Amino acid sequence: MQSSAAIGLVRPCAARPLAACPSYRRGGAGAGAGLRPVLPARGLRLSARAGLVPASPLEEEEKRRCRDVAASASAAAAAQGAGEEAGGGLVKTLQLGALFGLWYLFNIYFNIYNKQVLKVLPYPINITTVQFAVGTAIALFMWITGILKRPKISGAQLLAILPLAIVHTMGNLFTNMSLGKVAVSFTHTIKAMEPFFSVLLSAIFLGELPTPWVVLSLVPIVGGVALASLTEASFNWAGFWSAMASNVTFQSRNVLSKKLMVKKEESLDNINLFSIITVMSFFLLAPVTLLTEGVKVSPAVLQSAGLNLKQIYTRSLIAACCFHAYQQVSYMILARVSPVTHSVGNCVKRVVVIVTSVLFFRTPVSPVNSLGTGVALAGVFLYSQLKRLKPKAKAA
Repeated sequence: MQSSAAIGLVRPCAARPLAACPSYRRGGAGAGAGLRPVLPARGLRLSARAGLVPASPLEEEEKRRCRDVAASASAAAAAQGAGEEAGGGLVKTLQLGALFGLWYLFNIYFNIYNKQVLKVLPYPINITTVQFAVGTAIALFMWITGILKRPKISGAQLLAILPLAIVHTMGNLFTNMSLGKVAVSFTHTIKAMEPFFSVLLSAIFLGELPTPWVVLSLVPIVGGVALASLTEASFNWAGFWSAMASNVTFQSRNVLSKKLMVKKEESLDNINLFSIITVMSFFLLAPVTLLTEGVKVSPAVLQSAGLNLKQIYTRSLIAACCFHAYQQVSYMILARVSPVTHSVGNCVKRVVVIVTSVLFFRTPVSPVNSLGTGVALAGVFLYSQLKRLKPKAKAA
């Protein structure tokens, strides 16, 4: 009997593939360039008899091992990236901490050495002029050597900066006048009233009305300063009003900077702006010194007063360098943190300076005086926290 294929009842089957080898395609550039196999889908393999069939346990294990290696490599790369980011964050945190430490340290040394000079040489205009002169020399040195990029500034910008330089000069002069009359701790207690004048001047000249909470935070500031003043052993009206005038002028500088809106080019950053103001302050105050006190820091005048020439010059130079350094570091910190964080840091700095000066000069402090100072500083801290709360916009 003939088979069905022989009599044509069924169609012959197509020829089967001769081999079960996977197909190949050309790879990309690199070490693995050339021909590489096109693998079947996950869990399947090529079969000469039936095409795609489940892969054997050995093949599945090999693929699983390859996937684990790839996943481990990806996880290692991600962990390395996260580690580098965390390391960069740690470095920035350490740098910021170092800047805050320098800010406080320079401020402490300035107040101590400046007070020592003012005790034996009661000429605040001369001493302030010397500090601006040293600051001018430092700024010129940094520009000439390229440490700080030399700014490109127009005459119109200089005219806009001039009012800022005037109030900056007056603010530092009044501070030195106060430090020469009263204790360092009392001067800084009075200067804790800066937020009060900031709110007052901003409301008058900028139309920025404070929130009720901000106004309430001013109560402990004013009350604390009043309490400290009533019990201050070194109190005198000249020192008190000089510190108050310093508050007014420094806060006027902040209001003027907003009012005038000095247009800065790329090369005129905050440090360059401060350096320019320092140079202008020196040229503004030098003629005033000659017309009022005269030159009181010459060797002949100091020797005739029976003062130690080397000691006076050394302390004056250290105080002047720290004066310029702490203000420059302050601008560097402000470029890295928010104004609120900077304000809190300034409040802490004032506490550090007050405590350090009391310990160094052995200033007599009564419990009521300490309470007043503490209340005032707590009010400053509360004020800085409330300033960052934005009032809710009224619905239309």
